[in-house]
Formats: sequence, C-alpha cells, structure tokens
Amino acid sequence: MSEAVYANRKHKDTVFRMLYSDKRAILELYNALNGTDYQDPDDLTVTTLENAVYMSMKNDVSFLLDERMTLYEHQSTWNPNMPLRDLIYIARLMEKYVNKRSLYQSEMIRIPAPHFVVFYNGKEKEPEDTTIKLSDAFLQKEEEPELELKVRYLNINQGCNPELMERCRTLREYSEFVGRIRRYAVGETTIEEAVDRAVTECIAEGILADFLSGQRAEVIAMSIFEYNEEAEMKKLRKGEQEIGEKRGEIKGEIRGEIRGRAKGRIEGRSEGFASSCLFALESHGTVPEWLKRRITEETAPELVETWMKAAITTASIESFLEKTGLKAPESE
Repeated sequence: MSEAVYANRKHKDTVFRMLYSDKRAILELYNALNGTDYQDPDDLTVTTLENAVYMSMKNDVSFLLDERMTLYEHQSTWNPNMPLRDLIYIARLMEKYVNKRSLYQSEMIRIPAPHFVVFYNGKEKEPEDTTIKLSDAFLQKEEEPELELKVRYLNINQGCNPELMERCRTLREYSEFVGRIRRYAVGETTIEEAVDRAVTECIAEGILADFLSGQRAEVIAMSIFEYNEEAEMKKLRKGEQEIGEKRGEIKGEIRGEIRGRAKGRIEGRSEGFASSCLFALESHGTVPEWLKRRITEETAPELVETWMKAAITTASIESFLEKTGLKAPESE
C-alpha cells in the first residue's frame, strides 16, 4: 500500500470526500439539492479547510456559490454534535473570508449565507430528511436562542430520498457502491474481498467508473478503513451501553443492600448503619481506609451516596473528594 494512502488514513479521509473533491461532482450535488442549474464549475470556489483538523476529522467539503457558504459533511454514524462542529468550521471559514478587513470599520461587512448539510449512510435506521439544531444542546433551553445553527441531515442509504438520488447521479452511484460492499461483506467473505468485488463490478457496470478506475488502489484502501472504523464504533457504543447498564445494576444493588440493612437497624437487627453501608460498599469493590474512618452513623448516608456516584460512575476518587470537601491523608 502506498505512502499516500497511509497519509490520507491518518487524517481520516473518506471516499465521499475524495469523490466530492471534484468541482463538477459538487456542482451536480448542489443543483440536485437546491433546484438550480449551474453548469460552469468555475462559478464555484472550493473553501474546504484542508489543514483544519478537529477531533482528528477534517471539514469534508465547503464552497462558495450563489452568495452562499455551503458545508457538506459525510457521516457513517449518527452524530448529534454536528451543529457544534459546523459552528467551529464556519467560524474558521468566515475568518478566512473577511481576512484583511477590519471588523471595527463603520461599514457593514457583507458575508455569504451559511448552509449545512450532512449526508448519512450508516447501518442504523435514521430519518430520511431531518434537521438538528445547535440549541438542542443548550443546558438552558430558550424560546428564542441568540445563537442558532441548523444542520440538515439526509439519509443517502439505498431506498432513501429517491427524488434526490434521481437528480444526482454521483450520489446515487456512491450509495450503490457502499451498499454493495455491505452486502458482500457477510459470512466468511473478508472486507478486502468484498471491497475488491464491489469496485470491480461497479467499474464494469459504469457505476462511478471513471472515479473508481482512476483511484482504484486508494479507494479500496479507504473503503476498508472506513468499514472497519464503522464496525469498531458500533462495538464501542455497544460496550459503553453495557458498562452504563452494569454501573446502574451495581448502584441499585448497593442502594438495595443499604436500605435493607437500615431497615434491619430500625427493627433492632443490625449492628449499625455505618457498618452496614461499609459492608454493602465493600461487597462491590475496595473502599480506601481513610474513607472507612470517616464513615460514621451521622455521615454515612451522604458520604456513601456521594462515593457511589464518584467511584462507580467515574472511578474517580478525586471527584468524590471534590464533592465532599474531604482530603485523603498524604500517607494513604
């Protein structure tokens, strides 16, 4: 595999980004989305932030056309943080756009209207056409947020948004290419075999033929990387869900044991609430000696609950200390 392919993988380039690095392909997609009929690729100015890497991911495609600054992103996993990411991208793009002009001048600086679209083709079932907003993430909900950014999410899996697919050949054929890889990568077939078969067939059938034949090696390498990354992300999300469920189970067990022992104490069947709390905690993990000495009949309820939140949900003693104001002895 060539060094260039490794360089692209380092920055997590995608086949989508490679495909839409061509002005003619961008223009075709723009026309399909906006009902326009631009024919001259020179009407379009590419503004993609080639060197702006955020969380190891580049801005996929951005360009100036029709007095608009349009940002296209591709996602194989549903990402509710796209409005925040696009906010960062558009700020950098606008900073470049107004370069060498003073923001303190008396005359208003005119800027292109920003538009944001995400093309989703992950395996999870998601809406065909929906909009997510930056304000959805605000801690304090407001009827009229003073800062807003809307991102249109379009599902481009096969069978979704048929009218858009009919208007944009490149997007339709890209969806077909990805769909074939997924169909072939089943059973004992390796992802390498599936990608090679999909590329070979698509070229023979005239599906993205020029693009795939001209960059065959790099497309194959990138497709394998994307597929494996998508699978790993799915495993990660499943693992995080299982960990969260397990933490919830442990917290529930501890609270149940503590409640039971507290009831026993009230009925005269327990040696003490503090010792009951310690017993319940220690049955699910190690409790530091310095903490044991601070758990008394009076402090037990609050300290134990805070310890569970800190130690079980974050595995952080520092978090527990910060919330309670306690300090662990240096010797311990």
